[in-house]
Amino acid sequence: MTDTPAAPAKAGARQWVGLAVLALPTLLASIDISVLNLAAPHISSDLGADGNQLLWIIDIYAFMIAGFLVTMGTLGDRIGRRRLLIIGSALFGAASVLAAFASSPEALIAARALLGLAGATLMPSTLALISGMFADPRERGTAIAVWATVFSVGIALGPIVGGALLQSFWWGSVFLMAVPVMAVLLVAAPLLLPEFKDPDAGSLDLFSVVLSLGTLLPIVYGLKELARDGVSVTALAALTAGLVVGVLFVLRQRRLSDPLLDLGLFRNRAFSVLLVAMMLTMVVAGGTYLFVTQYLQLVVGQSPLSAGLWLLPGALLLIVTSMSSPALAASVRPAYVVAAGLLVSAAGHTVLAFVDGSDSATTTVVAFTLILGGGGPLIALGTDLVLAAAPAERAGSASALSETSTELGTALGVAVLGSVGAFVYRSSVAVPGGLDTAAAASAQDSIAAASVAAEELPAPAAASVVEAARAAFTDAVTVVGGLNAALSVLMALLIVAALRYLPAMGAGEQASDEQDRVPAAPSRD
Repeated sequence: MTDTPAAPAKAGARQWVGLAVLALPTLLASIDISVLNLAAPHISSDLGADGNQLLWIIDIYAFMIAGFLVTMGTLGDRIGRRRLLIIGSALFGAASVLAAFASSPEALIAARALLGLAGATLMPSTLALISGMFADPRERGTAIAVWATVFSVGIALGPIVGGALLQSFWWGSVFLMAVPVMAVLLVAAPLLLPEFKDPDAGSLDLFSVVLSLGTLLPIVYGLKELARDGVSVTALAALTAGLVVGVLFVLRQRRLSDPLLDLGLFRNRAFSVLLVAMMLTMVVAGGTYLFVTQYLQLVVGQSPLSAGLWLLPGALLLIVTSMSSPALAASVRPAYVVAAGLLVSAAGHTVLAFVDGSDSATTTVVAFTLILGGGGPLIALGTDLVLAAAPAERAGSASALSETSTELGTALGVAVLGSVGAFVYRSSVAVPGGLDTAAAASAQDSIAAASVAAEELPAPAAASVVEAARAAFTDAVTVVGGLNAALSVLMALLIVAALRYLPAMGAGEQASDEQDRVPAAPSRD
């Protein structure tokens, strides 16, 4: 007689309350995504940041997270995921204060880099703790769906909270929101969260850490430069250096008995394809959010609060699709659920490609609602599938890779699509004649800089500058919308082609239940 494995332990009240604690950094991270884009015009005006500095202020955070996530995920497996979460929370709160009171673009970029380093400790710790706290697959799926929903709620609240803050306070207030949240987390985490670590983890290979940073950061920088200025010696040198160091990193990981990055995880096709899909989804999302928030404020003419309210329907649809996707995937293959969502996003990007620069926000809101809602299935199902494909003791590394793909995607979306948009803007803007050198350079740089420069000009000249900047920025939005529509369709095809073999997520449980109900066959003896 074969012994049946014991059923996984059910989560108790402490686990579910602990999930609420883990929701705090998740909520904060998602609010931060939308808030900073709303604050971008104010930062540009108050600190005198040009278009390139503004892109660095926004995307240096994601660059640093992408560079350190693998390291921090592996470090959490070694020193304990709760301990790493507490250390990162304290650093995040301190860096938020530095960012709030930055007095120059350079100081804000440095503070955002420190925030990225701290942020790299939060997300892999959060997901890895969820994976360890919920042993039952169905409960773990529910917990991750709750985590994804909290992320969606943060996106919904971000524009409203951020718009209200920017309406009443200076732009630094959006960073100070993190301080009380992190204070609560520092008090609650030791009381409610269990500690998890890999009992067989070896020492951290510092040379691998250096190699991982030497791979990711030059590649991201090179892609940014390539998109902004076209083919150049600087861009090609950065890309080449990153790829060479990347080869050295892979070779070293293969030789180590306890590598920084477990390359064996990539032998699972579902794991690899989902990472690529999640990264490309965030490329699209990061670039789209940057352009839509600026378009509503600087072209349509909405206030930060009004722009935030206009984005609310998309965030609400994201909550609905995130919450409903696990139930749908219980009876429909997850590849088809995710692909259907991506096609909805593609339709939204197609609508965005037809904005006309008028003072109506309807087209933009419809487009953004479809874009955000279509991403819900991948957000809700992708993370659970990634964690389910990894051994429990490597949950930190797996969640770090999952977060690396999304954060790297966000960084690339802001950097690459932002640079593509900047290139289109600068190529198509028709700077009016008769301007002084400084005003003409501002009008040529970005729509935010053009708007600031117009405030110092006589009314006729100011109107001409603003009109030219709005027309050029509208061109940039339409180009980015078309590119993102094509990317979304390609992702849907990739998901179906590579993952259609995965059964519906309820199929295994249903088969097990049916097997339990079948009576044992009588013996022939």
